[in-house]
Amino acid sequence: MNNSGFTFRRVREEMIEKLLDLGIKDFRVLDAISQVPRHIFVDEALRSRAYENRSLTIGYQQTISQPYIVAKMTELLISHTKSRGKIFDRVLELGSGCGYQSAVLSFFCEHVDAIERIKPLVQKSRENLSNLKINNVKFKHGDGFVDWSKSAKYDGILCAAAPRSYPDDLVSILKTDAKLVIPVGGSKQVLKTIKKINKEEVEESTYDDVSFVPMLAGISEDGNDA
Repeated sequence: MNNSGFTFRRVREEMIEKLLDLGIKDFRVLDAISQVPRHIFVDEALRSRAYENRSLTIGYQQTISQPYIVAKMTELLISHTKSRGKIFDRVLELGSGCGYQSAVLSFFCEHVDAIERIKPLVQKSRENLSNLKINNVKFKHGDGFVDWSKSAKYDGILCAAAPRSYPDDLVSILKTDAKLVIPVGGSKQVLKTIKKINKEEVEESTYDDVSFVPMLAGISEDGNDA
């Protein structure tokens, strides 16, 4: 048991060094990622590879994003802030998968509203974060296109599935100066941020080429129609 703990600790440190090498500069993000044990979010057979910079299957034709992408999206979401700790009141996460990105976001937000369309993954996410004693993330089984509060105003939105183009409705629930971080595209995808300037104006920026599962409408009860 001690040997296993030591091994994960060592490879987790190597992962952080890799993220630094890849250009992740925000030490708030690196610190949060260093505190989240990625190996508990994957099946036992894949745990020896949990801290490699690669996506891994979590079942239901879904993957846990590679650490670099989780770090990059988080960094983009908080880049306009300088404070440490819980800098946001409420953030919306779409496509929460097994809850790894949710766990990282929990370090920066008083509340994370996480929506996942595949019911078994919602259950798995709740178990994973309960095991980590993270209690400021609320998981919902729902459709990421429509099943979020229309009256809420979010300090940021992070989407871990790729629509063809970003949904305009998401911008309407952002606070002024808040950002939507989202992959966009079909066979070729790019990571974008959409910053809300005011009700009529946004500032759009494009970053890395990425590869996410497509953002699908509707919900899945068992994942077989994922």
